[in-house]
Amino acid sequence: MEKPQTRTEPFQVLLVTSLASFLTPFMSSSVSLAIPSIGAEFSADALTLNLLVTTFLAALAAFLLPFGRLADLHGRKKVFLVGISGYTLFSLLSAQANSISILIAAYAFQGVSGAMISSTSVAILTSAFQAKERGKVLGINATSVYTGLSAGPFLGGILTYNLGWRSIFGLNTLVGVVALAIVLTKLKGEWVGVVEEKFDLAGSVLSISSLTAVIYGASTFSLSDVNKTLFFLGLIGFTVFILEERSTRFPLLDIRLFSSNVAFTFSNLATLINYSATFATGFLLSLYLQIAKHLDPQAAGLILLVQPLVQVVVSPLAGRLSDRIEPRIVASAGMALNSAGLFIFTLLTPHSSLDLVIGNLVLMGLGFGLFSSPNTNAVMSAVSRVYYGVAASTLGTMRFLGQASSMAIVSTVFALYLRGLQINPAAATPLVQSMTVIFSVLTILSIAGISASLARGEIH
Repeated sequence: MEKPQTRTEPFQVLLVTSLASFLTPFMSSSVSLAIPSIGAEFSADALTLNLLVTTFLAALAAFLLPFGRLADLHGRKKVFLVGISGYTLFSLLSAQANSISILIAAYAFQGVSGAMISSTSVAILTSAFQAKERGKVLGINATSVYTGLSAGPFLGGILTYNLGWRSIFGLNTLVGVVALAIVLTKLKGEWVGVVEEKFDLAGSVLSISSLTAVIYGASTFSLSDVNKTLFFLGLIGFTVFILEERSTRFPLLDIRLFSSNVAFTFSNLATLINYSATFATGFLLSLYLQIAKHLDPQAAGLILLVQPLVQVVVSPLAGRLSDRIEPRIVASAGMALNSAGLFIFTLLTPHSSLDLVIGNLVLMGLGFGLFSSPNTNAVMSAVSRVYYGVAASTLGTMRFLGQASSMAIVSTVFALYLRGLQINPAAATPLVQSMTVIFSVLTILSIAGISASLARGEIH
């Protein structure tokens, strides 16, 4: 049973959710520029630095579904508000970390807070606008995400170069405070998807533990037999979770959304594959530009700014386009461009021209811009209003699980080429060799994902 929605002016909802959607990508993309500096301060090797990024993504992926369900049951604004508060607090704690272990832990809890934001912002936004406007506003929201991605490398590079990597977390703390103030003053009322249903605690515990085990096990698979065992236990646990959800009266994840909804299923699969294939690009190029091309963080950030800037321009246009023609056509075209870009990056050498890197980032920015908002439009249009929270959370889970999978591929290859090596110019040759292997795997994955994108069927 759906609870009547409290009315808030749609423009205010768009303002608040777009600002919140800026936070997590801004954090993750700005930190990627600081990876070499963090490694130098804490004498951390390549695999440990990869774990820093992966732990953040694992927390995002593992907690999205439970928080999305809690938001549907008890109020999306409540979860949204707690998420922004936690994001701000743990950003402050990350800025004060005095060891790599403390930084990883604080950054992980920031990921948990980011899951609260990501599981509710799109659901709140979708609830506030009519279906005919959905593609347009989701395109604007995607622009906010890409603005965060754009500002992250640019500001992250400048801050790291001039003030040190801790200033990145300091700036994120200030942005979080501003976002919290706006939410408290502008976002009125509440949105609840369903009432008279119960929260699936057992399913939540099983989901969180299984996803965490799979992601952590995959990212450290090559290190020991314990990590391999953890990965397979996570797969078994997730299988049990799926079976358990089929027999639960009020499941955390309604499996029927997948078994009886082709558009929903293949749109989420396309999301998983696309992010698995593309997310590691920024991380790898950040290392390549600073280690192999000897650029400082500020210069590397300016170059990495190119891709998300293109995405900022393209995303709202693609969102509007997906209101008129089938999202699968627009999104699949975007995946094809991404595949071409990933292939070009397999050709990088320490002597490659920066013009090649910049031009290819433009190509991938266009591809990602065409994919993201039409794909989100397809997912949210495939379900009824009462499932908006779960649908948004499922989409987010696929996105962050894909990102974590992308980093797991990096970790596996790094273990072969860079195990025990610190990130410095002496590691340039094995770094570029590992990148060739990684981008080859990502290219094949992206090409396979085009089929999933085309298979989703018609939405309109």
